[in-house]
Amino acid sequence: MAEWPINDDASKVFPLYSRANVGEIFPDPISPLNASAGFQHNLEPGWRDAFVACRVWNQDLYDAAVDKNIIPAFGSYLYINMSLMRLFGVRVPGMSPEAVDLQYFGDMPGIPSYESERRDFDESPEHEAAAGAWLLEEVIGATTLTAYDNDRRAVVEIRANRPDIVTLTDQQLRERITSFDYILRPLFQHHIEASLKCGVGLGAVAQIATALARPDLALSLVSGIGDVDSTGPSTRMWTLSRAAQAPAVGTLFAEGVAGLYDRLTASDDPVVKEFTGDLDVFLRDWDFRGPAEWEIRAATWGVKPEIALATIDRMRHVGDDEAPDAKNSARVQERESATAAIRELVAADAELGAQFEATLAAAALWLRGRERARTTAAMVIHEIRLPALELGRRGVAAGVLDTAEQIFMLFADELDDYLTDPQRFTTILRERETVYLDLFDREPPFVVAGQAPAVDTWRRRSEKTSTLLAIGETISGVSGCSGIARGRARVLTSADDPSALEPGDILIAPITDPSWTPLFVAAAAVVVNVGAPFSHAAIVSRELGIPCVVSANDATTRIPDGALIEVDGTNATVTILPAG
Repeated sequence: MAEWPINDDASKVFPLYSRANVGEIFPDPISPLNASAGFQHNLEPGWRDAFVACRVWNQDLYDAAVDKNIIPAFGSYLYINMSLMRLFGVRVPGMSPEAVDLQYFGDMPGIPSYESERRDFDESPEHEAAAGAWLLEEVIGATTLTAYDNDRRAVVEIRANRPDIVTLTDQQLRERITSFDYILRPLFQHHIEASLKCGVGLGAVAQIATALARPDLALSLVSGIGDVDSTGPSTRMWTLSRAAQAPAVGTLFAEGVAGLYDRLTASDDPVVKEFTGDLDVFLRDWDFRGPAEWEIRAATWGVKPEIALATIDRMRHVGDDEAPDAKNSARVQERESATAAIRELVAADAELGAQFEATLAAAALWLRGRERARTTAAMVIHEIRLPALELGRRGVAAGVLDTAEQIFMLFADELDDYLTDPQRFTTILRERETVYLDLFDREPPFVVAGQAPAVDTWRRRSEKTSTLLAIGETISGVSGCSGIARGRARVLTSADDPSALEPGDILIAPITDPSWTPLFVAAAAVVVNVGAPFSHAAIVSRELGIPCVVSANDATTRIPDGALIEVDGTNATVTILPAG
């Protein structure tokens, strides 16, 4: 059994850790069962394998003194080892520690320099040559996502063959919870490989654009590329939102989201029945999607359909001219225009022209690969979630648990003892859950250099205060997607309740994961506290065609909710305007 809250040992060899990009998809904080049987348990070895597959080092480089080299938990919050990410930048030709910092840290204060942690063995001609070959063969030279498509087919088969969970015995549920290591580890390896390859591709495109004195085109070159899995639900929800405008369906929506799914399924109206049938197909396909979907304790659209219905409810009020396909078409035209401009600039240099075409194709390919791998892994996480929830429901029925979700407070090595003597765990799990829920109010340090400070020294989110920006004042960040938009600021801290977001509002969020994506359809622009051009909010904004500013430090507490603001995605600024 691990320490609770989970505090993994920090490496003395690779001592720099960051929360950058972690909150986009990583469990936040992670539950004991997910850490020991699901996400962290499989991501750590998968990530190790990914670095080795990229040929930047061998398995013997990792610090044997610690169990979690790459993705440790401090106070049950997960961190990425940025020392290793920087080392990746050192050893890949054309990359650098500074480029890695820009992609992952964005523009955040208090980041120690790479020079302060440089190690004697960082430069390795042998591995740099191997990484160069990997770059040419597997990044720039790749033309398909065959491995990722094969992964998807294997996981779709697992989902298609899912047994009727409620008919399984307790022992069968327990075995299913821990039965997916064989596929999750390689899935996470592929996800991290795609993420690294994507970073290399985006970095190379940006370098070429900068060298040609057109850095402003870097993001446009990778906008509207299409076939990005994260945007799939947005298109499907948009179609459902149009159908929800029918009077019979709209009447049920108007009664409120609470209980809406039950009202829809109970209706005999043929129009409602048709809508509900389409909704059920959508929920079947995307049952794994939801806030923090890589956390098995989190509610997803399949577990709690009202989460998806709340977003559809917002979308049904949006005009047809805001259709995702229309916005994407505008970004396609922008990308084609930017591409033509760069091609004209390199027309006299055949070698540079070929380099540009190859890196541009690689950047787009691996952006797609990253999102595909992320989605596929989320599907498998859901296959762990379902048997665990059923075991939790049985614990509630037996009077052992207060809620089904308390089952996630178990560590994997306690599952057998729980089945033998569940009453023994009633108080233990109740106490752990109390601590777990309190952790959500703790703000983990963004950067850890060495061992993390004790959790009880972290400031509480509920006590945090910031000075609101006044009219005319500006907050700056990093460009995620170009363009300018004006609208009312709507500060949301969770995708669970999008009810405050009206069409044309500007979404202000702490960070976004894929479950936020459909909200982008209604938004005129997106601003997030943390992130980088490589992050989820930026990628999706570029696909849906809305301005985006990431790494806007403390935007959710400094921008007044309801204020009229201007988002300049090109210059990465957010300005408070006089009330209209």
